[in-house]
Amino acid sequence: MKKGRLDCVGLGITLGAHITPEAMSVLANADVVFTATSSGIVEEWVKTINKNTISLQTLYAEGKSRKQTYNDMVDMLLKHVRAGENVCGAFYGHPGVFALAPHKAIKKAKAEGFEAKMQPGISAEDCLIADLGLDPGATGCQQFETSQFMFYHRVIDPACMVILWQIGLAGDQDSKAFSTDTHKLKELISLLSRVYSLEHEVIVYEAKVLAIDETRIEKIKLKELADIHLTQSSTLVIPPKTRLIDIKLENSVE
Repeated sequence: MKKGRLDCVGLGITLGAHITPEAMSVLANADVVFTATSSGIVEEWVKTINKNTISLQTLYAEGKSRKQTYNDMVDMLLKHVRAGENVCGAFYGHPGVFALAPHKAIKKAKAEGFEAKMQPGISAEDCLIADLGLDPGATGCQQFETSQFMFYHRVIDPACMVILWQIGLAGDQDSKAFSTDTHKLKELISLLSRVYSLEHEVIVYEAKVLAIDETRIEKIKLKELADIHLTQSSTLVIPPKTRLIDIKLENSVE
């Protein structure tokens, strides 16, 4: 095994509260830490654990594709691994959930003969389940990145819970948007209205990053989605429209 190592760890969602002891140890003992976080305050907190911390947020730029930014992140991480350093990539939430760079970096590091590992963290999904009191196993759960849902016409099961992530960036085809496009949101509403009534109640959710923050749990009608403020952290939860159908019961009736 070559000298040099990569660990991608999850910082969790709420600052300081969600990180595991294992991830804390990796942060503290790394030669260099690269952060991709939701807040500058989180970055400063990471620096209290390891002074040699560098932000990956500077790689983002207006008009620059996020896919290119993710590739640049991978290159940055691997550059230091190849130099023989123990590198830690510290990512918001879970490093493997809606985070392309950690997966690519780990795969590439392993392919080049370096040791690489992912350390899990509490994700926005974990917070959502706890804050809304929902059990994905109760009716089943479908989850989609919103733009993927729009572009590929994914099929919804109206008897299960549906979660659409990153609704604030709905319809972002070239991965360059950093704000909400109202027209794209209206297209999303139109797509969803093929399954749900415009009066169907949905929930806009945002987990809190700081302990002093308020968790956002906003119940609205589907038709109102384009009229409210959304951010890159906004998630849409759509409760089931219909009950589960018991096939055995139906067959016994027939």
